[in-house]
Amino acid sequence: MQWLVPLSDIDSGTQEETAALDVLRSRWLTMGSVTEAFEEAFAALIKAPHAIAVCNATAGLHLACRAAGIGQGDEVILPSLTFVATAAACLYVGATPVFADVESEDDLDLSPSSVETRITGRTKAVIVVHYGGYACDMPRIMEIARAHRLVVIEDASHAPGGRLDGRSLGLWGDIGVFSFFSNKNMTTGEGGMLTTSRADLADRMRLLRSHAMTSLTWDRHQGHAASYDVLDLGYNYRLDELRSAIGQVQLARLEGNNERRRSLTALYRARLQVEAPEVTLPFSCPRGTSTCHLMPILLPRGCDRARFVDDMKASQVQTSLHYPPVHRFTFYQNHAPATGPLPMTEEVAQREVTLPLFPTMTMDQLDLVVRSVRQSLAA
Repeated sequence: MQWLVPLSDIDSGTQEETAALDVLRSRWLTMGSVTEAFEEAFAALIKAPHAIAVCNATAGLHLACRAAGIGQGDEVILPSLTFVATAAACLYVGATPVFADVESEDDLDLSPSSVETRITGRTKAVIVVHYGGYACDMPRIMEIARAHRLVVIEDASHAPGGRLDGRSLGLWGDIGVFSFFSNKNMTTGEGGMLTTSRADLADRMRLLRSHAMTSLTWDRHQGHAASYDVLDLGYNYRLDELRSAIGQVQLARLEGNNERRRSLTALYRARLQVEAPEVTLPFSCPRGTSTCHLMPILLPRGCDRARFVDDMKASQVQTSLHYPPVHRFTFYQNHAPATGPLPMTEEVAQREVTLPLFPTMTMDQLDLVVRSVRQSLAA
């Protein structure tokens, strides 16, 4: 399908090409000095004491759970309105995902009050998701976590560069996890980053990232070690030099592109409030500084969403759904059934549609999206 307006698009050019070629010409492709430089640059941008690059955010969530000591018999509270990887990471370590509700039609983030109702003697952690790049109520979440001695992991896949009360998202909890998938605010194709303020967790995640070996191939290449020991059951979750080189260029674009996303979101909101007032626009009063990764709308109750999506497709406008609730998937109904009602999740998941949003989006493209929304709702 040739879209006039794709859901997302990559802002990349000759700088990324040059960075990748430089790595190819260096003849060292696996994790090494370029990855180390990428980690340092990311840490500096968000003021993280520690940043650990990984092959993707799913691997990052798995490492976060392992490093935090989450395991068999533990329960982890998280939203069902998220990508399935958030829940899968809990099952990877033998824990049980316990789904909590989102706040409201205006706030699609995890509800702190719903979290409180799910806490039991087996609860070990909470995984928050900064939905669409919009900050969760982290002060309240952290208050609850401290009162119950819970680990907090931030799934900040949508939120590189987001801030709340002067602190970067990904640094409120014990561990933050970022995604650099191709549709994210910055991309390496596949890739991710872990952040933490705790040296013990950083050391643990670095060890587990590369087979729990005491020295890396890069160390031995530099002559710093001749052999290695293996201290634990580790994984191959390394990020390679090619993607790290692209990541450094993308990182330099991040703040400007996030600002462009915020401007486009403001334009969308202004236009839709006038031209499609029956549509609900979540996050009318967002906390902190959003990265505006997604442009979600809620269709009017009773609206045929499948027909709306087809109408948008007929106009060559790509849309998506964020997200089919995890607790509704066949596998999770069998392995992690919902432990309580999720009325707001069920409500918004039936009506949510994600409109295109990316930093290189033109005004003509935005006009077409808004016009197509209006025409579909009027039909």
